[in-house]
Amino acid sequence: MTRSQNPIKIVSLDPHRYLSANKLNYSNSNIIGNIIERTNFVLIKIQGIPPSHYTNFEKKAAQHNIELLLGSGHTSPEQEIVMIGTKGALCNLSSSIKLQGGFYKIVGNNIDKILKMLKNKKAEQIKLGKQLLPIGKRTLVMGILNVTPDSFSDGGQFSAIDEAIKQAYKMALEGADLIDIGGESTRPGSEQVSAEEELRRIMPVIIALKRDKDFILPISVDTYKAAVAEKALSAGVDMINDVWGLKADSELGKVTAHYDVPICLMHNRNDTNYNDLIFDILTELTDSIEIALEAGVRDENIIIDPGIGFGKDLQQNLEVMHNLGDFCKLGYPLLLGTSRKSMIGKTLNLPVDDRLEGTAATVALGISAGADIVRVHDVKQMRRVAVMADAIIRR
Repeated sequence: MTRSQNPIKIVSLDPHRYLSANKLNYSNSNIIGNIIERTNFVLIKIQGIPPSHYTNFEKKAAQHNIELLLGSGHTSPEQEIVMIGTKGALCNLSSSIKLQGGFYKIVGNNIDKILKMLKNKKAEQIKLGKQLLPIGKRTLVMGILNVTPDSFSDGGQFSAIDEAIKQAYKMALEGADLIDIGGESTRPGSEQVSAEEELRRIMPVIIALKRDKDFILPISVDTYKAAVAEKALSAGVDMINDVWGLKADSELGKVTAHYDVPICLMHNRNDTNYNDLIFDILTELTDSIEIALEAGVRDENIIIDPGIGFGKDLQQNLEVMHNLGDFCKLGYPLLLGTSRKSMIGKTLNLPVDDRLEGTAATVALGISAGADIVRVHDVKQMRRVAVMADAIIRR
């Protein structure tokens, strides 16, 4: 599972939260008090600027009324800069520095990408098969259907076709908006299975549900393999949920684009060694978005997931939950999957089958932060949580 090695990393962050949390980490901290009051300003953080370019970059920024904060570790070869300015000023800066070519053109192009994302208006609906589901008006509930013998929560419970179909109907009656079928456990330490074995597990359930005229919910398949996606989509599956954000199989984006279905790009990695947790996750998710777009996936078919429980320890998962609002800035529907996960178990010291209240807390907080879809095991209870949260938050 590889990650992008783009030398310039740049994301937009919430200025109030970010500057409050990092006030003491920047050499220009005397100006932060004034900046944090400017609610119309955009904060963009850049990593990878060589120190030799900083002075010129600072002059260019000043010419466009953009304030720069120099990271406390400014002697590092990987220079960190935080810029605060209006969208117009940042756009003018980009146009100016791109004329210098080379390194500055790369930075300018990256600024343009961020400004474009900030301009993006999240889609108001998502097309899943023949259905159009609303985005933003209410929280969508995705029911989890694992047809695996070793999933962390319900492994083996629904591996028989009849039991799986029965569970799909149960979740539909409880208020699920769509069902996510998984044929390979992605829990930490689980063994990878072949595409053939994954298909052997999921295809009978998919075919049975798609042939049943009484079952009308859209179906998503939880896979990172192009071969599995191809077979599932040809059988009528409506969405792909990729836990590796198109970084495990380069062909998956093309397959998804060919069938013109939504795809959820989840953040994942093989380690927990971050330089700057939220910044790194955002840049790695941005890489996944670019891979999807280059493969031909339409902008309105992209959903993102910060990847709670994947490539993150307990404190990192909690920090991602605390900063969910930053992921909404990418301009795509946000899916949140916290159901019964170890973050809850470790926090409450509870086994996997006793994490209902902890899951409910994360679902409610996620909706408050801007989550559009919640992926859950306990559909009935989390549907109620979502309806209550929506009544307060979305009105």
